[in-house]
Amino acid sequence: MRKLQSAHGGNDPGAVYKGRREKDDNFALAMEVGRILSENGVDVLYTRTTDDYISPFERARLANEAKVDFFISFHRNSSPEVNQYNGVEVLVYDKNGIKYEMAQNIVGALGELGFREIGVQARPGLVVLRKTKMPALLIETGFLNSDKDNQLYDEKNAEIAQAIAGAILGTLDQQQGEEPLYYRVQTGAFRKRENADRMLYLLQEKGYPAYILQDGELYKVQVGAFLQLDNAIRMEQKLREDGYCTLIVTK
Repeated sequence: MRKLQSAHGGNDPGAVYKGRREKDDNFALAMEVGRILSENGVDVLYTRTTDDYISPFERARLANEAKVDFFISFHRNSSPEVNQYNGVEVLVYDKNGIKYEMAQNIVGALGELGFREIGVQARPGLVVLRKTKMPALLIETGFLNSDKDNQLYDEKNAEIAQAIAGAILGTLDQQQGEEPLYYRVQTGAFRKRENADRMLYLLQEKGYPAYILQDGELYKVQVGAFLQLDNAIRMEQKLREDGYCTLIVTK
């Protein structure tokens, strides 16, 4: 189970630039990422599904009470001056564990879309990272007052959601402790990373939640992480109709 939260809301618009409000971008992206994860067998909960303000403390409390596996918060950055900075980063409480791995995967996936990779930063003072009892991430999807980031955000909006969802799905097998069995559809295994990158790009361009997993000397391109075998079979059939050679795997 994953809990997604779109920051700000209600009378708190977040950053504002040329009439664009951070809360609107956050909400739309969180809902789209959640939709993709749900279609891939992940149980998703939201801190809000309407334009309401919920304090950071309340968001953390809701996540703790629901006992979710991950807490992922969607934001957009802002700088003191217009077009001063650009790029994506993910904030975590500290650079340890599965949250750090997932954060790195998200930054890398967004970097492949053209965003400058600021990286993963430790911010232990943030309420939603400090008060949550599960691995928590705060995604800054570009600067709201950067024209360059806004152009990328608008032109590649669907790809951004796919990239984030794919990075989350691709990190699932790295969780600690006893794990449920996930079925994944593999479309290729390559010794050269550039060959895997090419297939990944083509899949994501068609809207598939694809990602790369490194297994020894091989770079495996996989799609989805399904709890139900039937869902994996349906995805496999769709990929085969698109001309891909596929294999259902569990790692």
